[in-house]
Amino acid sequence: MLKGFKDFLLRGNVVDLAVAVVIGAAFTAVVTAFTSAFLKPLIQLATGGGGQLAGTFTVNGVVFDYASFINALITFVITAAVIYFLVVLPLKIVAERRKRGEEAGPAEPTDVELLTEIRDLLREQSRGPRRDDGGTAGRIPHQDR
Repeated sequence: MLKGFKDFLLRGNVVDLAVAVVIGAAFTAVVTAFTSAFLKPLIQLATGGGGQLAGTFTVNGVVFDYASFINALITFVITAAVIYFLVVLPLKIVAERRKRGEEAGPAEPTDVELLTEIRDLLREQSRGPRRDDGGTAGRIPHQDR
């Protein structure tokens, strides 16, 4: 059971996904810091002339901070644009080239590689079961009759 879990975790696509999530989170933090440090003050200056309550309005004593909302929207748009132009678009171009045959896709295994793999699997099967399970591992049920 643990071996299967280990194999699942160490597959390339799971590790790549984990790396992408971590980098995406770090990038989002950078964009958020930029918009909070530079764009939000600009929004506050443009809408309220600066000061404590710039970028907000108050209704019945409740303060609504619309500058933070605009800041979050800008953060989202910047993050989405960077991901699109640096990740999605290049992958789309590569996929289109592969469809047209301009760029080679993943290499297919050669006959020798396939035969070597088959040989290794047959060797492994001929060695018999590796664990003690009463000697029934690897048997076909109708062989016991």
